[in-house]
Amino acid sequence: MLYTGGVSFFALLAVFPAIAILIGFYKAVLSITQVSEQAAALADVMPYAARAIFLAEIERLANASARTVSAQSAFALVVGAYAAHRGFKALLAGLNLIHDETEPHGFFKFNLLAFFVALFAFGLFTVVSGAVVTARLLDHAGETAGQGGGGLPFDGLLPALGLALGLTALYRYAMSHRTRVAWAPAIAGGLVATLLSMISSWLCAIYVEQIAPLGATYGSVGAVVVLLIWLSWNVNAIFYGGAFATEMEIAARARGAPILDGQDGTAVEKVVSLSSRRASRP
Repeated sequence: MLYTGGVSFFALLAVFPAIAILIGFYKAVLSITQVSEQAAALADVMPYAARAIFLAEIERLANASARTVSAQSAFALVVGAYAAHRGFKALLAGLNLIHDETEPHGFFKFNLLAFFVALFAFGLFTVVSGAVVTARLLDHAGETAGQGGGGLPFDGLLPALGLALGLTALYRYAMSHRTRVAWAPAIAGGLVATLLSMISSWLCAIYVEQIAPLGATYGSVGAVVVLLIWLSWNVNAIFYGGAFATEMEIAARARGAPILDGQDGTAVEKVVSLSSRRASRP
């Protein structure tokens, strides 16, 4: 709960600066007219109340002048970089705890790792959102040309595939200190986390829109609360995926199967569960 809360808070703090940076980049460098579509491509996975505040911020920035957006993007770069870096540090710390790492990273190595993970995540989000927009434009062009409204299945699959790819890389390269997590547990953990994230988003939408509408309780800040709940449920899904990958490694070692770390081809000597370490303490 401690790590989930930390990641969710800093993710909430970083999401709107990230939108400002993305739209400012496209307006200042690429001069794309439909910049709002690029940033809002993945908003469909959010609950409606959270999506509303997300899309409202995108619409405000998209309609602002390029000079105003550029100034806001410069300020957002500082705030967003700080929040994203702190959020990924909390995420990595939680995954290290789940994987039961006994030797923590050094200060500089840990901060550098969190920086590169955040940079990779932002780049992956940009690529996936652009691919979703491209798929939608191609689908719309096909319908306009009279090819029917069958639609492209990649429109809905691309966000899930991008999330699974990113989480697999996260478990593989960032969850363990001395040795890399084997590919099979990393891929399985990424798929499990992606599935749990999709289910969590669906259940969150049902909860906040049909079971417990939060507008009556939280008023004007209800949308922020919904966004924070959605973030926390998805962060939990990421941690559960890491736990699943760790348990797969422990089960493989219990069967006596060697696990290759992928760096030099040598087998991992030992994978110890957190419960076993606690039981061994005096």
